[in-house]
Amino acid sequence: MLHGHLRSRLVDRCYRTHCPPSGSSPHQSWLAGFLGVFPDVFSLAIPAVVRIWWYLSGVTPHLMPDAKSPPHFQFVWQLYYGSHSLVTFGFVFGVIWLLRKRPMLELWGWLLHIVIDIPTHVGIFALHFLWPLSSFSVSGYRWENRWFFVANYGALLLLLSWMWIQKRHSEIHGTNLAATAGDQSI
Repeated sequence: MLHGHLRSRLVDRCYRTHCPPSGSSPHQSWLAGFLGVFPDVFSLAIPAVVRIWWYLSGVTPHLMPDAKSPPHFQFVWQLYYGSHSLVTFGFVFGVIWLLRKRPMLELWGWLLHIVIDIPTHVGIFALHFLWPLSSFSVSGYRWENRWFFVANYGALLLLLSWMWIQKRHSEIHGTNLAATAGDQSI
């Protein structure tokens, strides 16, 4: 989905700009972006490919699953709840912190995904964000609501524009500073 790709790009850009640990590499930046879409990829990629195949081959008339999906897809809900859980995230973040003896900031992409999804999913996709401790969920706003769609993509457009302007500004000032330094050395 476009919003997932934009979220991944945003996490990647913010990670590279604001919180690279010493010795950061393009791999770490890519990892931060990937972890921004990880919960959906982890829980929905295989069933999505299978459902698309079924739809194209005429096995099912619908692309979207529903609460009465065949039993062989019921495992997806456990993967979905687990990968969209603040409890699971906290556990994984804590274990990695203990093992590495420092936090892995790339995981913030995963946390951002969960925090954004809590108020933006409804119905069967409403997040059980305290899973496995609770099945509590918030039925938020659908991405498809016109006002939410415009507000969401408008905010992303403004944020990405601001990031682009900041990059251009630093490039211009970096060039000017280098030219000024060159002039002073003559």
